[in-house]
Amino acid sequence: MAGGPTTPRLVIAAADAGSLGFVAAGYLTAEAFAGQLAQVRQSTATVGANLFAPNPLPVDAAEFARYADALQAEADVYGLDVRGQEPREDDDEWQAKIDVLLADPLPVVSFTFGIPSVAVITALQKVGTRVLQTVTSVHEARQAVAAGVDGLVVQASSAGGHSGTLTPRQLPAAIPLPDLVAAVRAAVTVPIVAGGGVGGSGDVAAALRAGAEAVAVGTLLLRTPEAGTSAPYRAALADPARTETVITRAFTGRPARGLRNVFTDRYSEIAPSGYPALHHLTRPIRRAAAEAGDPERINLWAGTGHRHIREATTAEILTDLCAAL
Repeated sequence: MAGGPTTPRLVIAAADAGSLGFVAAGYLTAEAFAGQLAQVRQSTATVGANLFAPNPLPVDAAEFARYADALQAEADVYGLDVRGQEPREDDDEWQAKIDVLLADPLPVVSFTFGIPSVAVITALQKVGTRVLQTVTSVHEARQAVAAGVDGLVVQASSAGGHSGTLTPRQLPAAIPLPDLVAAVRAAVTVPIVAGGGVGGSGDVAAALRAGAEAVAVGTLLLRTPEAGTSAPYRAALADPARTETVITRAFTGRPARGLRNVFTDRYSEIAPSGYPALHHLTRPIRRAAAEAGDPERINLWAGTGHRHIREATTAEILTDLCAAL
């Protein structure tokens, strides 16, 4: 869970509970990423990392300018100006982060957004790292296996946050997690980690019965004391009036699922595809809104199982998820 919710403390708590936590490299500098890994390793060797693999989605310059003009109404709330800027395209310090992982290898590394080159996958495997790839369909699963990965993270469209789809201009099909896992299991033989919309131990058991070796959760951990979730984000997750999640490109230009708010209502229909350009465009607004305690102008990423979130420790939540096993 990039962008703040995943903290070293959360990763350590997951390890202490007998699970495997992943340091979220996305949006961090390579230096900050290395620092978080070092902090976790002071307490445990049971740690993985997740990286955004380059799969750029260039934005049309005219559409970007029109969107920036539309967003100025939100920027005005905080005395910001987002108009007139050039689209910012970058690769999230990709090579520098790979260098970190090769210099100080981890047991497991997962990738999302794109499949790394065979050279990168092989290099990580040579230093003892098992490589996992996020996929959202059988076709993507076959592509990842052909590239040489050791396992898959099969993500249903019910998952909170960004979809790992390799074709972000098209939304993944709305297939229930057990059905998607079963379809992928029938197509490939590598291990599967299942994720998306998990709300309780019954969902975990269903994913395992469908053929997964493990289950990943994120949304359920957002209100734990170990998570770095902002105060307005936590409050929105606990708000009984927020019953609906939507898939939107409004915040980042890539499809992502979150709680419906004013921003998604106003801009989902007009937001162009374009990642990371839209992420950089909206980031000042989102940051100012979080500081102001405003949940209507921040990305409230959450999966369809969000109504099952409660305030509890990471250990308590992970233990309860095993109750039906």
